[in-house]
Amino acid sequence: MVAFGDGVSDLWLEIGFGGGEHLAAQAAANPGTGFIGCEPFINGVASLLAEIDRLGLTNIRIFDDDARLMLKALPDGCLGRVFVLFADPWPKKRHHRRRFIAPDTLDQLARLMKDGAELRFASDHMGYVRWALSRLTAHADFQWTAAGPADWRTRPADAVETRYEEKALQKGLSCVYLSFSRRLRVV
Repeated sequence: MVAFGDGVSDLWLEIGFGGGEHLAAQAAANPGTGFIGCEPFINGVASLLAEIDRLGLTNIRIFDDDARLMLKALPDGCLGRVFVLFADPWPKKRHHRRRFIAPDTLDQLARLMKDGAELRFASDHMGYVRWALSRLTAHADFQWTAAGPADWRTRPADAVETRYEEKALQKGLSCVYLSFSRRLRVV
């Protein structure tokens, strides 16, 4: 966590932060945590930079490209939490290979996440929710933490509504919030 200096005790990653509302709110609420936000679209990066400036945040670093390119450079077991919130669902079947939640990226996240670290996925696209749920539950390194329907129907208490979530809710769509923990490594 050299990139953040002293006083940072954990590292969290948000992949596809959109306008940065959630990332900025998490960083403001968790000043002892370093945040890396990945977003390839310049308008989203500009929006987050404005929020960083407005709130005086110093614990966010931005990677303005495809997150998969950066994952390879991070050390094993460095992440305490990962957010994939309302990512592009790539709804056309021929584009499903572009979805972030896939075996290769889940292998990378499993390598990067600390034992017990949390992976949060949220979407209003039920096809992508089913896709993500099937891949995450099939992955040996992740455990779904839901105890009942309220756990996937309710946004986590410490989460902030994203602009994409707000748009979905205004359209009357249901949102799903999945949470997984990184299983303990067997030594």
